Amino acid sequence: MTLDVLAFATSPRRHGNSETLLDWVLAAMEEEGAAVEKIIVAEADIRPCRGCNVCEALNRCVQRDYMDYVHDRIVEADCIILASPIYCMGLASQAKALVDRTQVFRSRKYVLHLPIVPPERKGKRMGIFLATAGQNWDYVFDAAIPSVKCFFNVIDVGNKDLRYLMVNGVDEKGAIERHPTARRDAQALAREVIEHLRELRAA
Repeated sequence: MTLDVLAFATSPRRHGNSETLLDWVLAAMEEEGAAVEKIIVAEADIRPCRGCNVCEALNRCVQRDYMDYVHDRIVEADCIILASPIYCMGLASQAKALVDRTQVFRSRKYVLHLPIVPPERKGKRMGIFLATAGQNWDYVFDAAIPSVKCFFNVIDVGNKDLRYLMVNGVDEKGAIERHPTARRDAQALAREVIEHLRELRAA
């Protein structure tokens, strides 16, 4: 059975450093036989969360937009990838809007006490966070990580099944192409995740 990879490119700038990093990962995954889907969040009709908490009763969002499709795809996918540039020490606003709209899963999991995925798939999915930043500071990604962990936790991807590739010092568009290891690291990460997903599926 083909592995299903769902990826979110969240930069408002098309084909920038974070999306390039994502494309390297996806290309390597396709080479390994995975089926990949990339959603360009900035071009999708994904509205901000209203904070109304109606999802705690309805088990779905009251807003009818592209997140109807995204919510279903998140449940279906074997691997979910979130790729974002770092803006002002955090996720890009497009990425944060996506993360906030997974409040539906938080309500499903912790208020309604309903499963996110069928029992036979629990613990057999993986998540990847890809990020790029212009600054060279080694702490430039720190503020984004709690939101990322929250996103994956509410969709039932635990910390042990998360992988990270974060590349700093790449500011202007195309800078990542000149990074000495980013492409190789992306390809190696893709292969490791696909191999681990196959092991999880076989277990």
